[in-house]
Amino acid sequence: AFTKFGGSLGETGSVSFMFDKVAEIVLPATAASAEAVFEAALEAGAEDCTSDAGGHRVIASVEDFPAVREALEAKFGEPESAKIVWKPQNTTPIGEEQAATLLKMLDTLDDSDDVQNIYANYEVSDEILQKLSA
Repeated sequence: AFTKFGGSLGETGSVSFMFDKVAEIVLPATAASAEAVFEAALEAGAEDCTSDAGGHRVIASVEDFPAVREALEAKFGEPESAKIVWKPQNTTPIGEEQAATLLKMLDTLDDSDDVQNIYANYEVSDEILQKLSA
């Protein structure tokens, strides 16, 4: 897949310095207001909380993960997902041509039975995503 789409595979851990290993807890948008989730997340020991129409995303340290998840679950119910992820420290904006190739490669990797998770640090504008999905 990498060769087909012009990429290259680095050694294990070669870009891990660009990511932070964190706990991510996703609650549905209907769980509560953004303010209520934010306050509860901070009280539980979370590091960050963002909300949008799709839901609430709470970030916590790996060490605090069990306590934060339990506190949020007790207050708002079962989360949509709760797992350890690699969060990029910085994102890199990419253009339309790069985005088209990258998204095709990610689809190919996602279809592979050998791939368990994909973490990336790219950023594609909404305008480019709309062009590519049309």
